[in-house]
Amino acid sequence: MATPKTFTIRTFGCQMNEHDSERLAGMFVAEGMTPVDSETEADLVIFNTCTIRENADLKLYSALGHVKALKESNPEMQVAVGGCMAQKDRGKIQEVAGWVDVVFGTHNINQAPELLRRAKFEGPLMEIWEAPDPQAAVEMAPALYAVRELPYSAWMTIQTGCDNSCAYCIVPSVRGAEISRPLEDLLTEARMLAEAGVTELTVLGQNVNSYGRDITGRSPLFPELLRSLGEVDGLERIRFTSPHPKDLSSETIRAMAETPAVCNQLHLPLQSGSDRVLTAMRRGYHVDRYRRILDEARSIIPDLCVTTDLIVGFPGETDEEFEETLKVVADCNFDLAYTFIFSPREGTRAALMSDDFIPDELVAERFKRLKQVLDRSALLHHEARVGLIEEVLVEGPSRRNDQMISGRTRQGKLIHFPVTQTPMRAGALVNVKVTHGAPYHLLGEEVAFIRGPKHKTRIPLNIS
Repeated sequence: MATPKTFTIRTFGCQMNEHDSERLAGMFVAEGMTPVDSETEADLVIFNTCTIRENADLKLYSALGHVKALKESNPEMQVAVGGCMAQKDRGKIQEVAGWVDVVFGTHNINQAPELLRRAKFEGPLMEIWEAPDPQAAVEMAPALYAVRELPYSAWMTIQTGCDNSCAYCIVPSVRGAEISRPLEDLLTEARMLAEAGVTELTVLGQNVNSYGRDITGRSPLFPELLRSLGEVDGLERIRFTSPHPKDLSSETIRAMAETPAVCNQLHLPLQSGSDRVLTAMRRGYHVDRYRRILDEARSIIPDLCVTTDLIVGFPGETDEEFEETLKVVADCNFDLAYTFIFSPREGTRAALMSDDFIPDELVAERFKRLKQVLDRSALLHHEARVGLIEEVLVEGPSRRNDQMISGRTRQGKLIHFPVTQTPMRAGALVNVKVTHGAPYHLLGEEVAFIRGPKHKTRIPLNIS
């Protein structure tokens, strides 16, 4: 039976999932397959799942229902489900959707092609590892040959798993304990990516600040990693996500300030402005400590952009505690925040707090008030940048207006500017003068073309 020739991957969830999907795509391209945009065109459909939000399972089973009809009309089509929900729900997926060919977990992504080959002859397969193979955890080839949406920009996973125990988070259960990749392996991968023309690298981990603690048995290696990546020739922008406030050290802040390639952008999840709620969340810090860390970072890193995460409606959160959050958020003056309504996940401590769940209508009202405070801060930050010259890395034509170019500043801010006569390909670097600030983007005009893209077109190696 012929190997499927086309594939599509539908991704739910965070940047870690997006990067896993890039790695999966790289494996299938290396086997001679062609990515397509639609399930109707695909011989192979893969769902890379998330389990962070309460309705994640509904989204997956709705999508599977749509693909079932396609598979019935094309029995040769294969369907696979991987990722965090597959790791958590295991046999439930094949129980509900018995026509799914392969279910694999977060720890054995590299097995997906082989499992799909076997399923052609053996029938539906499920293989979930309880923990990653140590060698697979540090393997770099799938990341290096990943199929990236932006060829000049790459993600690099420096660790898998998480050793924290936040009350609302299912990640430690589905990703396992922290395992750090060796420093030299990361630097080798970074150099190879840079040689291929990647100029922007985003370091990924569930808690990047603790990177290397399992290797050294004591101090994390994250400051050393940032400084070392900054010495890789060709890497012009280095970002990272996500750090945990309890582990963000002065050494890391100094490494950011003293390494030119590290961008002046810090994502520092707050989650709540109430000490009691933070304790209930098991976050490991209080508001005063968070403020000290933030003040230190802003005092040392010039023109620092700070973003955060916030949860609204954690079980038992009182009106007074929510007011504390509003005050802290206003005082911290964030550039941007990712706000989430509390979602109970089976298997977490917070899911057992059902007696303290907050009514939906109250949570919605709080969410709206929080957004107003955040939008005000974001707008003020962007209006203050009007008149400044920003170095912009071009992403390509604007998705809403093909007469505009979109790109990112060193702070990670989205900026749009009119198309000029200068060829403007993705990966180019230009100087743009900011002319207008809105809450979620900037507008500007090009003032100088710095350079064209450096990335090369990758020709996949067919190893099938």
